[in-house]
Amino acid sequence: MALRIYNTLAREKETFEPVQPGRVNMYVCGPTVYDYPHLGHAKSYVAFDVVVRYLRYAGSTHGGYDVLYVQNITDVGHLTDDADSGDDKIIKRAKERRVEPMALVETFTREYFRAVDALNCLRPDISPRATGHIPEMIDLVQRLIGEGHAYVSEGNVYFDVESFREYGKLSRRRLEEQEAGGRIEPGAGKRNPADFALWKSAEGTGHLMRWNSPWGIGFPGWHIECSAMAMKYLGETLDIHGAGVDNIFPHNEDEIAQSECATHRPFSRYWMHNGTVLVNGEKMAKSKGNFVTVEEALKKFGADAIRFWAVSSHYRSPIDYTEEGIREAARALERLRISLTNVERYLSLPSTSGDPGGAAELERLTEAHRQQFLAGMDDDFNTPAALAALFGLATEINRLVATATEQTPEGAAAASAARARMLELSREVLGLELASRAASAENDITGPLVELLLGARQSLRKAKEFAAADELRARLKELGVVVEDRPEGATWRRAV
Repeated sequence: MALRIYNTLAREKETFEPVQPGRVNMYVCGPTVYDYPHLGHAKSYVAFDVVVRYLRYAGSTHGGYDVLYVQNITDVGHLTDDADSGDDKIIKRAKERRVEPMALVETFTREYFRAVDALNCLRPDISPRATGHIPEMIDLVQRLIGEGHAYVSEGNVYFDVESFREYGKLSRRRLEEQEAGGRIEPGAGKRNPADFALWKSAEGTGHLMRWNSPWGIGFPGWHIECSAMAMKYLGETLDIHGAGVDNIFPHNEDEIAQSECATHRPFSRYWMHNGTVLVNGEKMAKSKGNFVTVEEALKKFGADAIRFWAVSSHYRSPIDYTEEGIREAARALERLRISLTNVERYLSLPSTSGDPGGAAELERLTEAHRQQFLAGMDDDFNTPAALAALFGLATEINRLVATATEQTPEGAAAASAARARMLELSREVLGLELASRAASAENDITGPLVELLLGARQSLRKAKEFAAADELRARLKELGVVVEDRPEGATWRRAV
């Protein structure tokens, strides 16, 4: 079965055919590094990690693709208002914390990588930073001005959306239906309220992050960053562009407009968008205050449970966050692990000659469930269907070995092969470590003990017993627990 991907641009599933046979160039919008990542971000990280894993494992009719995976780091230019107004998110947070913007960026870039590592996500092949690609952005803006698709106004450079007839083709928003002032009040040097900034002037603003340009001192707009970095490393036409569904408009729409006007070629063949994480029916977001950081979730539930929870829903579907939902994911993961434990017990039983008849059937069913797994993944990376195949295989394993009192050579071979297939599919494609026997979050007392010790350390600090408090922190570090003192209080994480 050929791989089919739901293409947001076409609003339907399409057979996947990359530009170059056997190779996939894939770009995913990465984090704006101004705060701690939360579970809404984690769903996106895990979703596209599974996509990359499956393409490498079983793409090109199950032979595997050579995937070049690029995910950017936005460290300048992402404003608090999509309408080209407001503050830069990074500068706003740096001022609040009274730190240098790039110091803030370094802190939260590390937090991002710590989160993806903990969730067993493969790191991108390239993680370009926006601030490292200002020359490429300036070159792209100059091309757009030269092509008549952009104009300079008061030191700003705006993209002229009316110059691109297909503007709105991704989001299905028609330009003529956008009310004047819908994204920004008319004026501000724009010809059309829907025009978006490619370069913003920083003259006389005290803006902390600024660069020289042909149009004066300024900084890039958020949208131009992704186009410049994606095309630098992946060429003018990408195979896959991934992002969250909330980035369809205006971010991805604007990427298409500026890229295709500059190159006269399609920017991406396939557009993939992951669904959001919901809390009581609302999107999990920093602005709503309803978020749970990845760090907090790791302490409470453990990485395996979070990852299983993320892949238990289709990547395009929204998923509700509840503590019970993640605990149920942990229990489901344990059911898969029990089948592997049953195999281990079976292989330790006394051996007898003869095949009771179940071994040949298990061999047949193991391959059948593998094909079911691949068929699910070929259907737009349907991870719930893939998990159903794994649970089906676990049931067959248990049927053969769970109550056995003796093993046969044929049964041992079939059980070992089934176990190996379960481990391979879960690890290589879904990024789940079934062999891990780490304690579940419900039985893990590490968190409560560390919190108790942090309380004792805080009491020592209040009593000005700083040497003892530092000694306690050092001992915790030796045990693999890193304590960090922050303005809002002490927090901890497991060393990675």
